Amino acid sequence: MSSYHDREDAGRQLADRLTDLTGQPDVIVLGLVRGGVPVARVVAERLGAPLDVLVVRKLGMPWAPEVAFGALGPGGVRVLNDQVAARLGADEMAEVQRREQTELDRREARYRDGRPPLDLAGRTAVIVDDGLATGATARAAVQVARHLGARRVVVAVPVGAQEAYEMLSAEADLVVCVQRPPEFGAVSAYYDDFHEVSDDEVTDALAAVG
Repeated sequence: MSSYHDREDAGRQLADRLTDLTGQPDVIVLGLVRGGVPVARVVAERLGAPLDVLVVRKLGMPWAPEVAFGALGPGGVRVLNDQVAARLGADEMAEVQRREQTELDRREARYRDGRPPLDLAGRTAVIVDDGLATGATARAAVQVARHLGARRVVVAVPVGAQEAYEMLSAEADLVVCVQRPPEFGAVSAYYDDFHEVSDDEVTDALAAVG
């Protein structure tokens, strides 16, 4: 079943599909924290582009966390799905947002560590993750990237569900998905090594490419 040895292997195969972006001065590669960062590191190295992280937190319904009523991003960016959010009371929404904002702030502080705030104005943002299951996090990332001023948003993943691919194709300017198996299960099924990526791995990758 597995298609990739590990996230680095996936990054190499993904980079082969992104050669049109090599050397373009406006390109910035953004790893989705945490699992997308090792993939993004390889892509950034291959494209000769800077690497950064995009910390996005889905705002999930209290009784169905996979169903997002919105998302939070750096710099106070908040994106709401009004149709879904309308099903929540103000207190419920505020509690979820408070919890996710706390985690976003923690991760931003940990990963930025003195780096300047993420500025995507006029850039081509290449958002990289290790796979797409529902696509909800990647969708939130696309919306956040646009709020941060990205001129063009590309989503790039090694493997993903067809439904998620189609949904994102309506949101992003381009979606590159190396494999879209007809019977998609969990992202982990397509990797021999799918260990949980640590905070240290993220900061090491950023230090290596920057």
